[in-house]
Amino acid sequence: MALPAALAALLAEELKAELTAVRPVGGGDISQTVRVEAGGRAWLVKWHSRPPKPQPGWLELFEAEAAGLALLASAQVVRVPSVIAHGAAQPGMPAYIVMEWIEQRPRSTVLFGQRSVGEVLGKQLAALHRAAAPAYGLDHGNYCGATPQDNRWLPTWIGFYGQRRLGFQMELAGRQGLLPAERRRRLERLIGQLDRWIDEGACRPSLLHGDLWSGNWLVDAAGQPVLIDPAVYYGEREAELAMCRLFGGFPADFYAAYDASWPPAPGRDERVPLYQLYHLLNHLNLFGESYGGQVDSILRRY
Repeated sequence: MALPAALAALLAEELKAELTAVRPVGGGDISQTVRVEAGGRAWLVKWHSRPPKPQPGWLELFEAEAAGLALLASAQVVRVPSVIAHGAAQPGMPAYIVMEWIEQRPRSTVLFGQRSVGEVLGKQLAALHRAAAPAYGLDHGNYCGATPQDNRWLPTWIGFYGQRRLGFQMELAGRQGLLPAERRRRLERLIGQLDRWIDEGACRPSLLHGDLWSGNWLVDAAGQPVLIDPAVYYGEREAELAMCRLFGGFPADFYAAYDASWPPAPGRDERVPLYQLYHLLNHLNLFGESYGGQVDSILRRY
């Protein structure tokens, strides 16, 4: 995979060194990604030639990623990559972000001190979730994958999850022809009855990674967990843990360590599919009807 010439020239200026090697990096569904060597160091570079156009109140795609990483880093409980530079798309230049390169070790063989890396991450995530806010949302819109994520503040979790998460995805699916009448009817009914399953009084706004599936955490060379590709906002922590159980899941000791640090509220397991619904709707909108069956299954359950 070749870097666009204009981006390669810009990177040489940003890194103040000639680019000596460029190697593709797999795993990204949204952007093109490479490992770049320059000045005796390695960097991760992502770019997107046609990023989603920001709506009013939304940051540009990679500006939002940089802001999300900075917010996670500010909690000082879990490592994230440091951002070197980022820029919006311009004529002849893609949108891009440059980060430190994280040398990885296999998750299954790493011990951090006397604890497994899964245990360390579980404790760190519980500590991250203790970073709080007075309401649900964020001071700017960002993206979950390439989908705009509406983070306008609301005082209640039921209102925020119903309107900003499920309702937003529902309307997007409708515009894309992915919302048959029965699916819409069930989804509207579910949104209107969220208080049947969610106890508002037991919820609190916690700092969330926002898109924490198994592909969005690494283990660095020292055995330290690293979070990547955030979609941050302040929300109910159960929504994060439900996403952790989707698309591959996490080690058992991760969940045990999290619950030991912050025990679950009654009925949490019953709410897991309810919170996974947001991400399945997002995948429906990003990748099409192949996710429709999972969406419909959850809607029938509730």
